[in-house]
Amino acid sequence: MANPQEVLPVSATTETPELPTVASTELRPWGSFTVLEDAKGYKIKRIEVKPGHRLSLQMHHHRSEHWIVVAGTAKVVCGDREEMLTSNQSTYVPQCTNHRLENPGVIPLILIEVQNGEYLGENDIVRFQDDYARAKK
Repeated sequence: MANPQEVLPVSATTETPELPTVASTELRPWGSFTVLEDAKGYKIKRIEVKPGHRLSLQMHHHRSEHWIVVAGTAKVVCGDREEMLTSNQSTYVPQCTNHRLENPGVIPLILIEVQNGEYLGENDIVRFQDDYARAKK
């Protein structure tokens, strides 16, 4: 058993795990998102949707998402299901499933999104309908 005062040597072959990237905000026509943490296999975002706005009807080939509402009201379309979520409620969006997030309320919608998958890039978005003309024709 090692003496608690003893410093054990670190092997030169020991790999240091990749450190997560934190806190970068991007503005969108519907609001904004801030990446709180981005690491191998997962990404955590704070998403803010302006009242009366919505994200595109979209899907992702390489990731699933968990959404947790922190403030406001979310209208969620996921596959053929539509539901309303309020503070402290959540939903799961499976990979390759059409989905949309909307703020039907009068205050900003704030939610935490946890993405899981092998590839989490912003270009893994297939848009089917978009209020801001970003869908591919």
